[in-house]
Amino acid sequence: MNGNAVRACVFVAAAIVLVDQATKALMVEWLDGGSRDLIGTFLQFRVTRNPGSAFSLFTGGGQVIAVIAIVIAIGVVVALPRMPRRIERIALTLVMGGALGNLTDRVFRGDGVLDGAVIDFIDFSFFPSFNVADSCITIGVALLMIAGFFLAPDDETRGDAVGASPPEPDGRGDG
Repeated sequence: MNGNAVRACVFVAAAIVLVDQATKALMVEWLDGGSRDLIGTFLQFRVTRNPGSAFSLFTGGGQVIAVIAIVIAIGVVVALPRMPRRIERIALTLVMGGALGNLTDRVFRGDGVLDGAVIDFIDFSFFPSFNVADSCITIGVALLMIAGFFLAPDDETRGDAVGASPPEPDGRGDG
């Protein structure tokens, strides 16, 4: 993977952070503590503040979670150039962008160092609320799992379509 590809991944991750932060700011302003039904009470926009991790676990552990997000972002930047498959690079870019989006909340939405709460606003009635960054992390992890469990180790390394094999030579020299 060349330097331009790494820069492209970092650019996409930064775009994810911008979209995440813009949607959070928009929802905080637009909803002003209330909620908006999209599909009855099944799907709503409702702002919640999550000082913990996913599913509101580890409430009060925001500083530790923030440090983990920093380590993840650094690890992704180091790992990106070593990823031979496009799907893995895309997945890591999504995870990095999501981690940095939620880290931004922890940095700027609190009173102390790294103690801010993450803004969530997409609320399905049967599932914990989430945001754009959470969605990117989830999709990125799912792509990594797909790559790890369902793709052969050399898929995409040749630039072919996933799972495609190069044509076999037929022995006539035109192969």
